[in-house]
Amino acid sequence: MRVLTLTEFVVRRSLKNDNAALGGPHPENRRKETDRPTTERLLKAFSDISLTVIKTEDGRVTRHLTPLSEVRKEILERAGLKPSLYKELEINKSPPQLTE
Repeated sequence: MRVLTLTEFVVRRSLKNDNAALGGPHPENRRKETDRPTTERLLKAFSDISLTVIKTEDGRVTRHLTPLSEVRKEILERAGLKPSLYKELEINKSPPQLTE
């Protein structure tokens, strides 16, 4: 509960400090802006994201992550998180390949 409350507080404070409003957290009206988004609406903005991981027989791993929209980037930045943190989920890591 504390994390949810803190997230909401940090985002709202950032919006207030910049005298800004966040557009897009209302699924029923994407054009509607708010300077007091709830944590529930902030999290819903990320609800349709997917990470696909494919492992091949030779041990290679391929990952695909839903791209970040501008609204999602702004939410992360206002929450004090770098969008690159999100992109790191997609980094393709394969075990070292042995050669003969």
